[in-house]
Amino acid sequence: MFKKILIANRGEIALRIIRTVKEMGIKTVAVYSTADKHSLHVYFADEAVCIGPPSPSQSYLNVPNLISAAEITNADAIHPGYGFLSENAYFSSMCHKHGIKFIGAKPNHMIQMGNKISAKKTMKKAGISCLPGSDCFSEFSYKEIEYFADKIGYPVIIKAVSGGGGKGIRSVFDKKSLKNSWEEAQKEAWSCFRKKDMYIEKLILDPRHIEIQILGDKYGKACHLSERDCSIQRRNQKLVEEAPSPFLTSSLRKKMGNEAVKAAEFIHYEGVGTMEFLVDQNKNFYFMEMNPRIQVEHPITEEITGLDLIQEQIFLAYGKKTFQKKNYYPKMYSIECRINAEEPSHNFRPVPGKITQMHLPGGKGVRVDTHIYAGYLITHYYDSMIAKVIVTATNRKETIEKMRRSLEEFVIEGIQTTIPFHRKLMQNDDFLKGNYNTNFLDRIDFYSLLSDH
Repeated sequence: MFKKILIANRGEIALRIIRTVKEMGIKTVAVYSTADKHSLHVYFADEAVCIGPPSPSQSYLNVPNLISAAEITNADAIHPGYGFLSENAYFSSMCHKHGIKFIGAKPNHMIQMGNKISAKKTMKKAGISCLPGSDCFSEFSYKEIEYFADKIGYPVIIKAVSGGGGKGIRSVFDKKSLKNSWEEAQKEAWSCFRKKDMYIEKLILDPRHIEIQILGDKYGKACHLSERDCSIQRRNQKLVEEAPSPFLTSSLRKKMGNEAVKAAEFIHYEGVGTMEFLVDQNKNFYFMEMNPRIQVEHPITEEITGLDLIQEQIFLAYGKKTFQKKNYYPKMYSIECRINAEEPSHNFRPVPGKITQMHLPGGKGVRVDTHIYAGYLITHYYDSMIAKVIVTATNRKETIEKMRRSLEEFVIEGIQTTIPFHRKLMQNDDFLKGNYNTNFLDRIDFYSLLSDH
């Protein structure tokens, strides 16, 4: 087994990984920017190395600095967490070049799945249902774009080929708004990813966003750990996830799980990954993308299965087989609320600042993954997510009641957060009935209710 693992990330995920690695008896190395000098992952790792100034491009995205940190600490493996370099094929290959094990997907899988056009073509070869869509538009005339949109029929959605986090995406409902939407999406894609390649596909109205957790080993075997419903989003970014989905039937759950395993084995996927699907109101499902990494929302899968997915990642990276159980179907229920340093009443605007006081919820079936503490300074350099509340019970009704109680106990002072939003959501009639989709927040008058804490 590995002797020392460097965690090439920050915040709650870095601390989450450190905990598992230490429990496995493996030494840990934290890396940090100067802005994160006082972050908990720095305090709780066995060693810590400063890798640069606050800007991610000069620190957490700085491949030479990360490789150097691993070499000077004699780390024999690197765990990238999620975000940053977790899906970067160059970083993975550089780790291999320097004799360091990358705990994540193979470079070829990152390239194959990171490009959404390539991913869809691969899934079609595997026999997985995909939405009608175009190839990549890189060198093009506007008439070609307009022709293709007319061909598949409005509404359509414009997407960046190399993207994520809800960036470089625009929904288009008629021809007159196509040109402006295309230009806005492309501009955003260039700003975020330094790539202008875009494509168009058919837009499903009011879909559910369902993802299947999969594990694959180097022997060509894969299994799934059931699904997560990630349909409650703002600006195409997830806010609440639950497992299992209140929308899926047992037969559809089985069918989607089998398709996800089929897709993973078709590409000989190794490691922990997620197959993401859109499901329409008639319960037809379509492949959307694959995330070849650990997900933010992985704790709810851990809670309903009893597995440690970080540990599974490490085992698979070391070459162990999957645990060779049959595909998992849940017997427990779990919900995760992402707590962000944002103002929900102002379109979820990020609000950096210093936390003056805080109190975390607890009790049976309550888990909080976070890196914050009283006195912690939240900067504008990084993502605004500061905590995740995960609650688990025997059914959905009990889980929601437990989440309500936990959110009432969760106190953060000094900054505004999304806690009031989640408290209101847990009282919403449609949410309680499981009657929601990816456009849920756009169709209800929710923001006017969020001024009071």
